[in-house]
Amino acid sequence: MPRQLRLEFAGAFYHVMARGDRREAIFADDLDRQVFLRTLGETCERTGWRVHAWVLMGNHYHLLLETPEPNLVAGMQWLQNTYTRRFNVRHRLWGHLFGGRYKAQLVEGGQEAMPEPVASAHEGNDYFLAVLDYIHLNPVRARMVRIGEGNGLLSYPWSSLAQGYARPTRQRPAWLETSAALAAIGQRDHPKGRRVFVERLEARVQAEGARAAGNALPDGQTLNATLERGWYFGSQAFRERALEMAKALGHALGRRRESYEGAKVQRAHGQGEAERLLIAAVAALGMREEELASRPRGDRRAGLVAGLLRRRATVSLAWVAGRLGLRNAANAAQAIRRAEAEATAQPETRRLRQRLEQLS
Repeated sequence: MPRQLRLEFAGAFYHVMARGDRREAIFADDLDRQVFLRTLGETCERTGWRVHAWVLMGNHYHLLLETPEPNLVAGMQWLQNTYTRRFNVRHRLWGHLFGGRYKAQLVEGGQEAMPEPVASAHEGNDYFLAVLDYIHLNPVRARMVRIGEGNGLLSYPWSSLAQGYARPTRQRPAWLETSAALAAIGQRDHPKGRRVFVERLEARVQAEGARAAGNALPDGQTLNATLERGWYFGSQAFRERALEMAKALGHALGRRRESYEGAKVQRAHGQGEAERLLIAAVAALGMREEELASRPRGDRRAGLVAGLLRRRATVSLAWVAGRLGLRNAANAAQAIRRAEAEATAQPETRRLRQRLEQLS
């Protein structure tokens, strides 16, 4: 069976879902959920992603994310590999955590940036909102929330509804983008608008019933089935534009990952951004680049620069090691750990780290 199309382009929206291996739990407790969200935030910092909705269930998660750069695959690889490693270390396990390939469904959004859009903004928003509602109503369909009991939808804490849309801006994760969804229902980001957003979802549950809430589509299909079998969610015109994009790149549908403009434009959070940050970091530390490789033993500046590159770009540890003269990926990882530990204990190293973090 051919793989689903992985079409990447700047400004794309995706509905992403991944399950545990053999459908087993990927979160053992709330601390695991906190670790996943921290890892997701780090992924957004590395890739520039904007997350519009998320929900963490027992053995799977859903995301509605926007990629300002064509880097879905690089970001997902880092997110899932890093969380798996952290989960395994914490629980003293090894091996795969996620089962098979994650699902990534291209979504027509009100602001999607595919060339030559033909659908109206209203039509695009319909698909965008349908996925957003589907994600937020997952706990209802799973019978983990019962409307009318307790605090309703907000009684389930592990979604962007409870931790984002229902909260003031300063209490949300910096990587969560709520303005597009609020604007799509004609609301602004103020107490009334946030209340209307939640009440609208609860009204859908009352009207559709708990088992179907947010899942039914006008043509009689379900959004869940579309995610399982389809590679896109949008209008026929949206589908045709996506296929034309893949065809223009000369690759067969479902055969391999496609990247719109990926071969022509250096990704802003990839190697090009890492090179720019390296130059800026060396200057901020008052050094020359060649000094990093010949630093005296105990000098943590190379580790601080390596940590900056790993947080803010999608380059590998091997690439970082090669550029900073750290011998290999394992040595680079060790240098980062030692620099971070010293930044916690030593004021001077902490000031150097803060200086690097201020680089734009």
